[in-house]
Amino acid sequence: MPDMTIEIGGRHFTVACQEGEETYLGAAAELLDREAKVLVASGTRLTQERMLLMAGLMLADKAISAEEELKVMDRRLAEQDRVIASMKARPPEVREAIPRAAITRVDGLASRAEELAAKAREYGAQLKG
Repeated sequence: MPDMTIEIGGRHFTVACQEGEETYLGAAAELLDREAKVLVASGTRLTQERMLLMAGLMLADKAISAEEELKVMDRRLAEQDRVIASMKARPPEVREAIPRAAITRVDGLASRAEELAAKAREYGAQLKG
């Protein structure tokens, strides 16, 4: 079992880890160190134990927030899956029917984009010439 020295809040700790886990431990120590540095920068004098406790709690708070956000995204994804499944369940003639007004609008936008592209090319040629 290899020993590693990590730095948390300006203090050094020697910890053991499983073979091959050094990179993971280093990354975890960096996260904890970032939180500890916030505490140290606040100017509050903390014991080693208190600094580690507070930094750990700050990380835990971030982890909980991330989990909640993930749950929200999972619910949104599930809803989108339901909408897609509902659309796929429609008969092909309903699924593939595009309103004429939408086609006309897209055609108009495409024509306008082509006009703007032509003007941009013309302007670019004028700048070169």
